[in-house]
Amino acid sequence: MRISYNWLKQFIKTDLKAEEISEILTDLGLEVEGVEKFESLKGGLQGVVIGHVLTCVQHSNADKLKVTTVDLGNGETPVQIVCGAPNVAAGQKVPVATIGTKLYDKEGNAFEIKKGKIRGEESHGMICAEDELGLGESHDGIMILADDLKPGTPAAKIFNIETDEVFEIGLTPNRADAMSHFGVARDLRAGLVQKENSTNFEIITPSVSNFKIDKRTLKIDVSVEADKLAPRYCGVTISGIEVKPSPSWLQNRLKAIGLTPKNNVVDVTNYVLHELGQPLHAFDAAKIKGNKVVVKTVPAGTKFTTLDDVERTLDAEDLMICNAEGPMCIAGVFGGKDSGVTETTSSIFLESAYFNPVSIRKSAKRHALNTDASFRFERGIDPTITEYALKRAALLIQEVAGGEITSDVVDIYPKKIEDFQVFLTFDKIKRVIGEEIPKEVIKKILVSLDIKINNVTESGLGLVIPSYRVDVQREIDVIEEILRVYGYNNIKFSQKLNATISNSSRTEEFKVQNIIANQLCSLGFNEMMANSLTKPEYVSLSESLKEEFTVHMLNPLSSDLSVMRQSMLFSALEAVSFNINRRKTDLKLFEFGKTYHKLPSGYDENKHLTLTVSGNRSDESWTNTQQKSDFFLFKGYVMSILSRIGLDAKVTTLPFEDAIYNEGLALAVGKETILEMGTIKKPILKHFDIKQEVLFADIYWDKIQKYISNKIKFTDITKYPEVRRDLALLVDSSVAFENVFKVAKQTEKKLLKDINLFDVYEGKNLPEGKKSYAVSFTIQDDNKTLNDKEIEKIMSKLQTNLEKELGATLR
Repeated sequence: MRISYNWLKQFIKTDLKAEEISEILTDLGLEVEGVEKFESLKGGLQGVVIGHVLTCVQHSNADKLKVTTVDLGNGETPVQIVCGAPNVAAGQKVPVATIGTKLYDKEGNAFEIKKGKIRGEESHGMICAEDELGLGESHDGIMILADDLKPGTPAAKIFNIETDEVFEIGLTPNRADAMSHFGVARDLRAGLVQKENSTNFEIITPSVSNFKIDKRTLKIDVSVEADKLAPRYCGVTISGIEVKPSPSWLQNRLKAIGLTPKNNVVDVTNYVLHELGQPLHAFDAAKIKGNKVVVKTVPAGTKFTTLDDVERTLDAEDLMICNAEGPMCIAGVFGGKDSGVTETTSSIFLESAYFNPVSIRKSAKRHALNTDASFRFERGIDPTITEYALKRAALLIQEVAGGEITSDVVDIYPKKIEDFQVFLTFDKIKRVIGEEIPKEVIKKILVSLDIKINNVTESGLGLVIPSYRVDVQREIDVIEEILRVYGYNNIKFSQKLNATISNSSRTEEFKVQNIIANQLCSLGFNEMMANSLTKPEYVSLSESLKEEFTVHMLNPLSSDLSVMRQSMLFSALEAVSFNINRRKTDLKLFEFGKTYHKLPSGYDENKHLTLTVSGNRSDESWTNTQQKSDFFLFKGYVMSILSRIGLDAKVTTLPFEDAIYNEGLALAVGKETILEMGTIKKPILKHFDIKQEVLFADIYWDKIQKYISNKIKFTDITKYPEVRRDLALLVDSSVAFENVFKVAKQTEKKLLKDINLFDVYEGKNLPEGKKSYAVSFTIQDDNKTLNDKEIEKIMSKLQTNLEKELGATLR
């Protein structure tokens, strides 16, 4: 938000420099992010003064040049200036650009006036035409000024060149009261009262005492049908106006804050908007069909063309300003093409209103419109100044466009918006701030913020908060107001630092998350963070996801961000596709995030950890050959996570089928599944234009938290050796490694420490319908060294049971 210092000083008298004002505003919470200099004319005519031409003679070496002597009013000898203008003559008062002055051409390029010689004659400056100074387009001759001007007078004073300093304020969304020069002045007053310890700072508001009804010749009937959406609505007609460019003072005010002047009527509405924070709208009265304004909603699907010449489809909740035949304006957001003020307008209906903030925000988002008016309406404006702002604008329009007030002021305000009441306790102030602020100081701060003190007791104050402070409705809000005006820097703190040591669990969720994140990074993974908002069509990519479980956004930023994600897979695939398209094909990614579902029982939100691997295991190098990342490597990554948190010994493998995995595996603790992993199906990859294999694991982070124990068990490392034996088993294609695992475990529960599948083969030289499993068995006794006879007995028993249960044979 841009605030003009000159404009600000119209509300509050101060001689402080802009830098000092910046510090005060920043301390008050209105952070000044920068201060820019504004000049109504580039360069501000610095170095251009009024000169008096004493003599003017023909140049001896040029027919079109003349040699002049000019008094610059500086008490020194008159200077000689060579001039080519046909109308220069002795006795004239003229603008002179002195040596060192920078002038600017139409493109904004600077050129400096230097001492020089023209056809042999010295020239110490330049007598200027109006186009050379940027004051007009004429170049027929030099500017001849009034005879009573004093030589040496800066030209900027004569031509009313305005210079200003403009604050760029980073306004927080809650400070709706400060979205105007008037609002910033109110805060500045509070800051100055505290800083200067004086109450001699008054807000000077523009007077509307001259407002009067000239005649009642143009009455517009007003009807508010949607009074909940438009709690207050004011209007008045002005006739006999002349629409033309605004005077320079008005244009300069708007230009200073970055607005482009349009015409005098529209400029006044913009001026009052930024002056008082009250949006206004002017309708061409001749275009109001039936001389009637109706504030209402219209049927959904109604077509309406706005000022930007875009036809929009209205919603049943959009509040509209209508005439007897149809809509003219989206209330508080944007005007219509066929009702605005043009050069031919001679009478207007001027609107000032207070609209429901939620309604305006919904309409603005629905139609993707963000205007200065909607920005203020949707945050909450002051409902008490609606009529005052209307009169202020009407008087300004009369001043710059002429005309007469031709109707009574319509003010429809059926239910007054009341101020807020809060009781503030002194003890609470001390507890929150940590320091006892004198009661008189508290009262002075509250009064400077326009907060009325209704009653005073030993324990606290009964307060009435003005309705325009929509962000101050609780006791803690009032304390924040007191503190920001009192000054955070004025709160003392002791030199002693007190710290409390609290008992915390080693398995707190954020600690475990950091441990696992660090481990994954050490394995070469990169953490990704994706948006929880996603595309609605992703639900159709998996049969396991249901459309009715989707959580839809009420006011989505775009169609691509209109629903909450049901699965984290698609965020991962977006990242994979994005990287592959930028020639980054070897990927290892992980993400901690949440999924969202709208279940029949209510909304459900769950946290997950996902791992995504694609491409080669490592970067290309002459020391090793390239190897693709495979399922067994990927499973190792997953198991390392479970091992780190002590769950690897507790998990079992469950049969698993899912619509997104081509080959998958599920791990469970007891009967509860804690993760799923596998290779993603090609049709899903094709949707993201991914042509390489992608491995994905979805770990149910919320579930594994309850299985993490704070107890750590230690066992001695056995001194007896382990023995490994391998079997090459020929089994039916339908037999899974899980079946082999279960049979082996049931056969030898005590001594069989580990079972590992290290090779699978299907194809040539094997019978049809068969496959080969190469399985290793690790056998160990913690109390003695096993001999060959004992080992062979265990292996023989394993072989027999595998043949019996699974039909397995040795190759």
